[in-house]
Amino acid sequence: MSPLTVFTAEHHNTPGERPLVAFMSALFAGKWIWDQPFDALSRAGWPVLRTNEAICAVEPKVAGSIERLGDALLEACDAVGADEVVVCANSLGGLVAIDLAGRFPDRVRGIVVSGAPGLSTEPDVGLSMDRRGSVKLATDQFRERMLSALFHGEPLFTEEQIRQTGELLATGPAMVAMARSLRATRTYRVQSGLDKVRCPSLYVWGRYDRMTPVEAWQDLVPRYPGTEFVAVDDCGHIPMVERAEDYTGRLLAFLERVAG
Repeated sequence: MSPLTVFTAEHHNTPGERPLVAFMSALFAGKWIWDQPFDALSRAGWPVLRTNEAICAVEPKVAGSIERLGDALLEACDAVGADEVVVCANSLGGLVAIDLAGRFPDRVRGIVVSGAPGLSTEPDVGLSMDRRGSVKLATDQFRERMLSALFHGEPLFTEEQIRQTGELLATGPAMVAMARSLRATRTYRVQSGLDKVRCPSLYVWGRYDRMTPVEAWQDLVPRYPGTEFVAVDDCGHIPMVERAEDYTGRLLAFLERVAG
């Protein structure tokens, strides 16, 4: 088994004439951020796959590399017999989607990106990095700061999801993986990555995203051919949760245009 096989995945429907729609985990959150679009596309007959683990729960050497994360996602797609894929990703996963599209133009039919980092400073969410590059979790502040950064309206994570996330982030391996992931987002050259993308691309951003503000992306993305940028009203960092029906409707329309 390859050392990059770090994700387990859930999939429905067999890839065939339609490409596999692959939903990438985010840094802190696993498969549950994709519940609504994953189920809707599955019912509509699309072959779908979503990785189960949050990025900070995987091998730190993989979590700290945009390329290795992309390779690991493609391994999960390979395991279900998928050749062509449409990659849907939020936050750090958005950089993975952009990078995959540039490196594998014959496999990636399209990308759908939300809340990607790399063009703005990081907000205060109760996390800090010390001089050795380790991440510390301010547990008494994490919940409030994180939810405030993620959502524009009422937080939509369950108490169990918040508890599980906090417990994961308090473990040593997850802290190492998170520190390496954050460094990767700081060193990834977003514009160079976008320069290599040739497939159709949909960017769905919360208009009130405080984690990764919309303005810089809204200015940069439309300069590239084959891109569509949508700012979702009354929404923060995770439109697939906070405005799930809106996100899924736009995703289905995009898929019909590029791969229907």
